[in-house]
Amino acid sequence: MAFFLETLLGGLMAGMLYSLVALGFVLIFKASGVFNFAQGAMVLFAALAMARFAEWFPQWTGMENPVLANVVAFVLAGGVMFIVAWLIEWLVLRHLVNQEGTTLLMATLGIAYFLEGLGQTIFGDSIYKIDVGMPKDPVFIFDTVFPGGILVNKEDVIAAAIAASLVALLSLFFQKTSTGRALRAVADDHQAAQSIGIPLNRIWVVVWCVAGVVALVAGMIWGSKLGVQFSLATVALRALPVVILGGLTSVPGAIIGGLIIGVGEKLSEVYLGPFVGGGIEIWFAYVLALVFLLFRPQGLFGEKIIDRV
Repeated sequence: MAFFLETLLGGLMAGMLYSLVALGFVLIFKASGVFNFAQGAMVLFAALAMARFAEWFPQWTGMENPVLANVVAFVLAGGVMFIVAWLIEWLVLRHLVNQEGTTLLMATLGIAYFLEGLGQTIFGDSIYKIDVGMPKDPVFIFDTVFPGGILVNKEDVIAAAIAASLVALLSLFFQKTSTGRALRAVADDHQAAQSIGIPLNRIWVVVWCVAGVVALVAGMIWGSKLGVQFSLATVALRALPVVILGGLTSVPGAIIGGLIIGVGEKLSEVYLGPFVGGGIEIWFAYVLALVFLLFRPQGLFGEKIIDRV
């Protein structure tokens, strides 16, 4: 029982991190109706910016203060992501208002390649580290209930708590604020939203800024766990099944989908892996996403599209 709970907790914490990356996809899709293939590049670019700013801080100020360096680096990287969001709207999206979804999709592909190249040019192509002081030593909990206790990684717990807090804030933002409701209106119909006075350009800037902050937090957490390298952009690929499972238009769906994928990966690898030689954790999420595409393509919480003729 203790081993099952240990595996379950590990899956839930991994799922929260998947949900955090998936949120970036959901935010952009809710505002523009297009799947943002640049989300992985945004995570990488934000992580590179924070890692390098923290590294450059002692050179700029002459102070060796890791905590202050990380705080300043996070703020500066957030400012950089705001500038990137504004430039994306001003240079790309503004000229594609009311265009077909395919056109916007191709635009995000171009943005992804551009951000990866720009990140390499500005920040370099080495492997960098982000050390925000999260403890990496595992601890044993419930040792009075189960013999030997349950092994939990402190870093995973803190990362999951950060991800859960951000997810909760974004859910409140979409449900309780006028800007959040405007975002939902824009996602439903661009032209109708414009006709009632919702400024489409401003809404897109806001949502790309929020997605940039989400990418920064995701990049900080994943960079702390894996190191900041260009393979970090592929983390977004792990979130694709989460989006398919939860639904492209649902913030709660991104949360539930992430938790299901995270738990499913861990449990399948532990309990089914020995029978098939292992490796289930790598492809489990994609097979599950394929099943959903066949039987419920809108996902668990997505809106079913009905075409009337």
